[in-house]
Amino acid sequence: MSTDKKPRQGKVILVTGSSGLVGKAIQKVAEEDPRPDERFVFISSKDADLTSAAETAALFEKHHPTHVIHLAAMVGGLFRNLKYNLDFWRNNSLMNDNVLHNAHLHDVEKVVSCLSTCIFPDKTTYPIDETMIHNGPPHDSNFGYAYAKRMIDVQNKGYFVQHKRRYTSVIPTNVFGPHDNFNLEDGHVIPGLMNKVYNAKKDGTPFTIWGTGAPLRQFIYSIDLARLFLWVLREYDEVDPIILSVGEEDEVSIKEVAENIIKAFNFTGEVIYDTSKSDGQFKKTASNAKLRKYLPDFKFTPLETAVKETVDWFTENYETARK
Repeated sequence: MSTDKKPRQGKVILVTGSSGLVGKAIQKVAEEDPRPDERFVFISSKDADLTSAAETAALFEKHHPTHVIHLAAMVGGLFRNLKYNLDFWRNNSLMNDNVLHNAHLHDVEKVVSCLSTCIFPDKTTYPIDETMIHNGPPHDSNFGYAYAKRMIDVQNKGYFVQHKRRYTSVIPTNVFGPHDNFNLEDGHVIPGLMNKVYNAKKDGTPFTIWGTGAPLRQFIYSIDLARLFLWVLREYDEVDPIILSVGEEDEVSIKEVAENIIKAFNFTGEVIYDTSKSDGQFKKTASNAKLRKYLPDFKFTPLETAVKETVDWFTENYETARK
């Protein structure tokens, strides 16, 4: 039974984890295309500790959302995952359960949670698709985070089977954009490379890329992802998850990405590929066939444009950017 006693007019969309790059992108897209029947409430960890049942309940009681975009998560790079797998499992499981449980109690119509391609089995075939999430264990390095995220899919199915709730999840590929984490040790590849080029240009030193630059990845611009998130919230009616990604044909090499970043910075210094460092997994191809079935004409921002916009943002906000 709903605990919501207040009449609600239109959609009240609660966005958790809104201080990250995806939350900021959703805020930007929502502001650029406001809808009279939608009101967004953007929440960060400063507003509530979602691992706390009491604080999460108070948050829902305060805002009475009709819809939720659940982005909040404990995240980290390889070494942090290796060291704190149990913490990643516990904290993310608590957050997810508290959010979904309170959404149900408050009769929330739709919850869209954010998963990650790293939850897929370590041993798999490519391209990966939405049916393969539970086909085997994830990589040992991040099993805590991966299993906690997988359980969102299990809970969504449980809420549908038992309570007919239409709660779902999305699986983005490698996201980048303004407000990213540009930390050289804990950030992802594109923001990390941007920080390296920025410093190389400033200091007059070579730009060093780890590995050969040959591995292939699918990158999605945070603004494109935000638009797709809002489409899922408004239009996608399945409980099963959906991969949000550019197509297999749009995989690019790390070298191509680096060249786009070099161009965006107008960097003219020396570029070194440190082949003593491992390339890591060569490819992690994901299928976006399900997305294309729904949105065959969706136009993704060209990589060169998205990289340039992100570089410009990073340069303008260098002092306050996460790095």
